[in-house]
Amino acid sequence: MTTYAFLLDVARCIGCQACVAACKTGNELPFGVQFIEIKEQTRGTFPQLTGGFANHRCYHCADAACVSVCPAGALHKEDGLTRLNASVCTGCGYCVDACPFHVPELFAGRCCKCDGCAEVVHAGGTPWCVKTCPSNALLYGDRESILAEAHARVNAIKERYPKARVYGENEAGGLGVVLVLPDEPEQLDLPANPQQPIAIGAWQQVVQPVTLGLTALGAISMGIGALIARRNHMRELKLFATDIGAKSGNSEPEPAIQED
Repeated sequence: MTTYAFLLDVARCIGCQACVAACKTGNELPFGVQFIEIKEQTRGTFPQLTGGFANHRCYHCADAACVSVCPAGALHKEDGLTRLNASVCTGCGYCVDACPFHVPELFAGRCCKCDGCAEVVHAGGTPWCVKTCPSNALLYGDRESILAEAHARVNAIKERYPKARVYGENEAGGLGVVLVLPDEPEQLDLPANPQQPIAIGAWQQVVQPVTLGLTALGAISMGIGALIARRNHMRELKLFATDIGAKSGNSEPEPAIQED
């Protein structure tokens, strides 16, 4: 099975916002929702200052904390990327608290994040952000090819950016967005060593099983409640039919009403 990934070359990003607009339009995101945020930055110390842009988005961790804590299976891994089936999201918000990159948000009571343009890619297309990037800062393909390209680009800019490095090759188990950074991760609002919250281990062992148990119990309770309500309704219909027959003086027995 092929593992796919994005290349995000921060050194080539010109901050044009084309990816932001394409993502929002192509995915028909509602007002107030966007999956990519670009911020202009000034890095370094005076007078040795450089300008650039931080590009915040879902990084599709291999060891995805959001997937680990999702009790409904709305977040899941596919082809190396973190997909989202919002239709089964319960809006619990665990993913929001768990992500070391602070990516997932809740909108209209459900998780909201990039899913790697799953529908577009499955139809043979290219993710919206990649398709519209004018500076070739974004690429999409099999992860091995993306990693090779990332290392080649870092080597090409080392003279200009001595601290340049590849980010995402191993972080968080290996990211589905491999970045070419011109500076240290912290300078670009990225954690040097992204970690799942310690509480996730306990959550998986205690809270998640309890949550799943309560969900199953709730479903069983609803089923039992529906059965009782239907039986009571049928009993009421039977009594009503008997009462009507008695008032009309009808000596013929009323048709039997079956109870489940």
